[in-house]
Amino acid sequence: MATADKLIQVQGLKKYYNRGTIKALDGVSVDVNRGDVMVVIGPSGSGKSTFLRSLNLLEEPTAGSIIFDGVDITKKKVPGPDGRMVKLDIDQHRRKMGMVFQHFNLFPHMTILDNMTLAPVQVKHVDRAAAEEKALALLDRVGLKDRASAYPIQLSGGQKQRVAIVRALAMEPEVMLFDEPTSALDPEMVGEVLDVMKELAREGMTMVVVTHEMGFAREVGNRVLFMADGKLLEQGAPEAVFDAPQHPRLKDFLSKVL
Repeated sequence: MATADKLIQVQGLKKYYNRGTIKALDGVSVDVNRGDVMVVIGPSGSGKSTFLRSLNLLEEPTAGSIIFDGVDITKKKVPGPDGRMVKLDIDQHRRKMGMVFQHFNLFPHMTILDNMTLAPVQVKHVDRAAAEEKALALLDRVGLKDRASAYPIQLSGGQKQRVAIVRALAMEPEVMLFDEPTSALDPEMVGEVLDVMKELAREGMTMVVVTHEMGFAREVGNRVLFMADGKLLEQGAPEAVFDAPQHPRLKDFLSKVL
């Protein structure tokens, strides 16, 4: 269940392109609480993925602030342990954010196990044996332990995406960010990936999910955000957003997708 403990505070977030003529994000403000399963919906080009990618600065905002774990990660310098201003180490914060993209981004020349252990060993300096033990446990959790020595080309799209999810979990993130994780999959493979995400939600993982899967948004999300034209136009519990939409743009969108 979500709590009032704010993990991410987004305030007045803007992302402009082409000297301000294209407003991908136009003043988005929202809090992500620990335990939230926040699902972001909206038409193509609404700013959903730009919003998600801004949360870990894969997109650098034009204006606004993103306060993660009490630190404004949009600032070049932040207070250090002794109170002095020090350069922000964005990689330190990204380690706490697992990211899963539309495409799986697995290294094709490495086995699944090596894909899983690369970041824990190289970035967090986890002992190799301990990293492999954890990776195998995570693969077992998604039914892929027997594919640990396989290469990505030997896996189906759904299997690759399940690996991508547990690879992110291997870094023990505080929040998982999903950017349309099922949009590149064949329809019959969508369910197996959504099942993994549902399990994470049941375990209390904080998640922000950009998706076109309205059934998932209604069933699993505890908060739904509707975006259009770079703006956050409506948000609320799934039953409120889907069953009693207020904004005309949301009503029009739902009439086309439900």
